[in-house]
Amino acid sequence: MKITKVDSRVLRLPFSYPLKPESHAMATIVTIETDDGLFGHAMSAYAMPYAIRDFINLEVKPLIEGTDPLRIENIRSEVLWNLSTKAFTGVFSNALSLLDIALWDIKGKFSNQPIWKILGGCNDVLPVYITFGLGTYNIEELVTVAKTLLDMGQTRLKMVVAASSQPTMGEVMGRPTEDDINIDIERVGAVRDAIGDKVELMIDANKCATLPQALKLAKALEQFDLTWFEDPVVQADARLMAQLRRDCNIPIAAGSTGTNDLIHYREFIMNDSVDILQPNVRDIGGFTGGIKAAGLAQAFNIPLNMGGNWPHINMHLHAGVPNGGRIEFHWQGWKIIEQYFDGAPSPDNGQVILPQTPGLGFDPKQGVIEEYTYNFKG
Repeated sequence: MKITKVDSRVLRLPFSYPLKPESHAMATIVTIETDDGLFGHAMSAYAMPYAIRDFINLEVKPLIEGTDPLRIENIRSEVLWNLSTKAFTGVFSNALSLLDIALWDIKGKFSNQPIWKILGGCNDVLPVYITFGLGTYNIEELVTVAKTLLDMGQTRLKMVVAASSQPTMGEVMGRPTEDDINIDIERVGAVRDAIGDKVELMIDANKCATLPQALKLAKALEQFDLTWFEDPVVQADARLMAQLRRDCNIPIAAGSTGTNDLIHYREFIMNDSVDILQPNVRDIGGFTGGIKAAGLAQAFNIPLNMGGNWPHINMHLHAGVPNGGRIEFHWQGWKIIEQYFDGAPSPDNGQVILPQTPGLGFDPKQGVIEEYTYNFKG
């Protein structure tokens, strides 16, 4: 079997958050076709989507067309040594992750097995949590959406903190001010009061807070029995997270979006920076990188949970390995896959049942790629 076609596009996909007007996501999708008629897909929303698309179409495509799609480590090695012989980040690692996921989709379809079974098949049902608490919600909206999710049977919720009132990208990016941090304390308190003390609550600073801001948040929020504080400091600095972990009682989680190499996990572990590791296959190098990150976590007895959006690809990793944990259903990735793909499972009463269909278990609906392809014209 050989790869006959590689195609990457940017899709402009409309969707809606609860209580908000229709928005859209700029997602990069990769399609790999083989001479056996198999198709592998991978999609995620990243910064710099056009750069990722062009890197795959112009640099990766001519290198891997004609190769065996089941030799995934060989393809990864060839891409690395031909296109980036130094430390790689950003566009390169995002593209490599999508490439790897699409290849695993082909491998699953070739084997007539879902990816999670090929990765080990340890868990066919996983616990979930819902990321709902956008920085753009006011307190009343936060409480309304939280209560709606409880009515749907969800018992684990996560909300954004350290979101700038003047975001530079989307709903969470930007430099938070001291006023933003003070408002966050009120927001978390209001949600905890609304949902009661039996519902699990997590917070995520998305690598935006300084150490003093993160420590102020942690100390003020310890009273609310939070399950974890995710990506609490700027750039997920392992040294700063270790200091925060020593000085607060909330478990520290990291390793999701933007964590693109196992070296990050080594530093988190060697610096005693985290209580929970959160590999995301869309960033860490696909399933090939994800299973290695899971092995590192297992070797050091550090719990594994998902962080960083796009649950339908990440659930395969966590279902495959013995230390797999909770799956994050962030509203954006959750609803986009449900809306534009066939066969994607949904969370139900705090859990998700893994698909039994081959590969990822879901494929783009007929005509979606063509209809929503977006070509930026400047």
